Amino acid sequence: MSGTEAQANIGVVGLAVMGSNLARNLASREGNTVAIFNRSHEKTEALVEEHPEAGFLPATSYEEFAATLSKPRTAIIMVKAGAGTDAVIDELVRVFEPGDIIVDGGNALFTDTIRREKAVRETGINFVGAGISGGEEGALNGPSIMPGGSDESWVTLGPILKSIAAVAEGEPCVTHVGHDGAGHFVKMIHNGIEYADMQLIAEAYDLIRKGTGKTPAEIADIFAEWNRGELESYLIEITAEVLRQTDAATGRPLVDVILDQAGAKGTGAWTVQTALDLGVPVSGIAEAVFARSLSSKPAQRAAAADLPGPDETLDIHDADAFVEDVRQALYASKIIAYSQGFDAIVAGAEQYGWDIKKGDIAAIWRGGCIIRAQFLNRITEAYAADPGLVALVTAPYFADAVARTQQAWRRVVVAATEAGIPAPAFASSLAYYDGLRADRLPAALVQGQRDFFGAHTYKRIDREGTFHTLWSGDRSEVEAVDTH
Repeated sequence: MSGTEAQANIGVVGLAVMGSNLARNLASREGNTVAIFNRSHEKTEALVEEHPEAGFLPATSYEEFAATLSKPRTAIIMVKAGAGTDAVIDELVRVFEPGDIIVDGGNALFTDTIRREKAVRETGINFVGAGISGGEEGALNGPSIMPGGSDESWVTLGPILKSIAAVAEGEPCVTHVGHDGAGHFVKMIHNGIEYADMQLIAEAYDLIRKGTGKTPAEIADIFAEWNRGELESYLIEITAEVLRQTDAATGRPLVDVILDQAGAKGTGAWTVQTALDLGVPVSGIAEAVFARSLSSKPAQRAAAADLPGPDETLDIHDADAFVEDVRQALYASKIIAYSQGFDAIVAGAEQYGWDIKKGDIAAIWRGGCIIRAQFLNRITEAYAADPGLVALVTAPYFADAVARTQQAWRRVVVAATEAGIPAPAFASSLAYYDGLRADRLPAALVQGQRDFFGAHTYKRIDREGTFHTLWSGDRSEVEAVDTH
């Protein structure tokens, strides 16, 4: 085309698998005409040729791409996070005008999104960081979408994103999360919860296999059964499929020929790092990240193989009862993972001035995304009943669920410990739960230690003020420190 006729209401820059699938999704929805651009024009041509039904409007330059879009121009960037994203933003800012909208749909670090939004806003152009979850399938058929950005941008962008989002119980899985980096922040927390969820499932599988001797195919049947109950979720569903798979080359269960070293793309680590900065304990998520790190240290693991310890033999007298214990432990630990994740969302919203509605986030995670699960409805209900809920695990539904499952949870953690089977996410989630409900924690001693070696002061339970003990002299002598 000539590049002078504006016909598309939405454009996509970056046509790797995620970008191509998102462009196809957009083009398949009534009312959308999609302009596409890729730095390597061969990818643009290939997508047009492979999907003539999409009616794509291909561009060979940023100038032509901009001219193809109707105003306010709206473009979604789907390139690798980092310097590549900044380069595309610079090019679009060059050819766009005030009021236009640039959307970063990649897995950007939310602080980068805050920086980019501030810089782009000075040009009068809207910048939106949008978390998109669901992988390649979600991008094509309907993802869960978490956009940030200005209220102005949402007016134009909202209907477009609603047209392509997954639908759960008649509602599109997209909401305006908040301003500047809020969307990418929530997507980061989503991925952190995903890490915990996957690690917990892996620990459940490992315990069942070592405790009962069942084959992967038999354990697949267990997970399929679990997926018909309160654990119903996408991750439980695909776990059953993975465990059923046989390796064509060896005839062995595929899970037995996959190298036991798990990769990570960074969002889990970002969640933990951010939570540390915010002072929020996300121990279940952290242990899931550390478990992947440990799995990827083959030299250390080989060197430690002969260290003393139990032989991973579980003394199980009733296999069915043990499997049920593991199921309940998994459910309880999953509740903790989500509770910790939402604690981080609350803290982030407070720190960065975002008005994030927790119930809405749970609602848009019900479809399209990797952690979609039945009990997300219960989270939405919990925040609807009490928007100021101090911890998700204290909501009546979840408190009752943990009360019902905690004895099984404790039995599983004890059994794993006695057998020398690592279950870090199960154990850390239980320790967090016990710490949360404890009447008094040993932090009092820590404060005493800090005051001894660093005069950091402490508060008392019986009077107001801040205090310091003169430890080098009479140990009964206490000096009150003026906090003003």
